[in-house]
Amino acid sequence: MPLYRYKSYTRRGDSISGTIDATSVQGAKEILRGQSLMPISIEEVRSDSQNSILALFQRKVSVRDKLLFTKQLGVLLAAGIPLLKAIVLLIDQFEGKMQRILIDIKDLLKEGISFGAALERYPSEFDHIYTQLVKAGEASGKLEIILSRLVVYMEKSEETKKKIQGAMAYPIFLFCATIGIVVGVLLFLMPGMASMFTSSGAVLPAPTQIMMDMSDALTGSWHWILAVLLIGGTGFFVWQGTDQGKYTIDKIILKTPGFAFFAKTKAVVQFCKTLGMLLESGVSLPEALNIVCNIVDNNVLKKRLNDARESIIKEGKLAKYLKDTQMFPPIASYMISTGEESGDLAGMLTTVGNDYEIELEEITNNLVGAINPVMMMFLMAVVLFTVLAIFLPILEMGNAVQF
Repeated sequence: MPLYRYKSYTRRGDSISGTIDATSVQGAKEILRGQSLMPISIEEVRSDSQNSILALFQRKVSVRDKLLFTKQLGVLLAAGIPLLKAIVLLIDQFEGKMQRILIDIKDLLKEGISFGAALERYPSEFDHIYTQLVKAGEASGKLEIILSRLVVYMEKSEETKKKIQGAMAYPIFLFCATIGIVVGVLLFLMPGMASMFTSSGAVLPAPTQIMMDMSDALTGSWHWILAVLLIGGTGFFVWQGTDQGKYTIDKIILKTPGFAFFAKTKAVVQFCKTLGMLLESGVSLPEALNIVCNIVDNNVLKKRLNDARESIIKEGKLAKYLKDTQMFPPIASYMISTGEESGDLAGMLTTVGNDYEIELEEITNNLVGAINPVMMMFLMAVVLFTVLAIFLPILEMGNAVQF
């Protein structure tokens, strides 16, 4: 049944607006008049299926909208409002693609399709973890609790992501600015000074000679250099998107000091916190493992977890096979084993995940704190080298003239 957005007056003359289900515009008018309302305007709110062409140009649903939807839906359900009614109430709170998704979900719920199954029709907006947790909440009758856990999970993930992006913005700007300055000097300054330096007949200092050689290579073969960069960059971009490329890059990361520890610690946090949340929400161990083993960022570690998954499901023992992946520290494996023996595996996984998350945040903060000084030193070194390359021969020419 179509959904209509209306504006109307009450008997007192107050203006109100909202949405209403009806078979037609005329049907919507009759319903509103039956509620002692005087309609001013009524327009149909079209669903995704009716706006498929427009949807192609619609931006993705933002994390903010998903967070707001999850949080408000949890509050409404906790207040005792039925799921369908809560979805209808939330439709007017959003615009664009999110609104059309909610309209479609509302129609699917009316057809008897579960909330989790309706969300699965939008995998780019609601990932596998989200939908599986919703399904678990529906099955256990604790959907509002699951939604509150999802809010915490999403907020924490977004906070970490923004912290890293914000910290990397300035170093990336410095790096790009440095490269731009060097290229500008090589293209526009060095060619003009080259004739002056060579006509003097003096032996050029090493920094100047290096800069002149680089300038000659850049100005004389810039089109070849650009072509190589474009072809090489495109090839690398395509390759790193393949399974083999991802696996090779992640393998290199795991062999790089510092980065390996960071990647392993991040994987432990992702695995333990997500698996613990799924188990606490009533998802079975086999299904939870199917979800969690595929969300780890590093593809080498993902393969190790997937190789161990069948053995874990078969024997029902988690800690033993996690230790064999060479990803989990001994203390983490021991704590998870203790949780299995005590019957509180979900709680222990959450504890391990929280402990290593604190450690990961400390590592991230230390890395971020070290990046700015390193980039500043790099910029100063490049600028100093460029200044020496330009002024050393000028100083030597000046000294030769004096004598």
